[in-house]
Amino acid sequence: MPTYEYECTACGHEFEMFQSIMAQPTKSCPKCKKDKAQRRISGGGGLIFKGSGFYCNDYRKSSSAPSTNKPKKEAKAEPCCTPCAAAGSSDCPATKNK
Repeated sequence: MPTYEYECTACGHEFEMFQSIMAQPTKSCPKCKKDKAQRRISGGGGLIFKGSGFYCNDYRKSSSAPSTNKPKKEAKAEPCCTPCAAAGSSDCPATKNK
């Protein structure tokens, strides 16, 4: 069930209501009790993926060719943008493993 945004044209009170899609828009303002509430058009909620639960291989295509287990090349650590990397400090986490 979606959350709808409302605004009262009488008192200017803005509020949200959790309603069924099939429900009629409410007209009553909870603050002034007048029947002047109007449903506002909103941008809706966005879908945000956070955490480590989704990877690029979660929905991979099935390959008809058998996979070959070739060793992968090690990636070089790129220097970070901190001043310690620019100065060549031995304590810099980006240059420590070189």
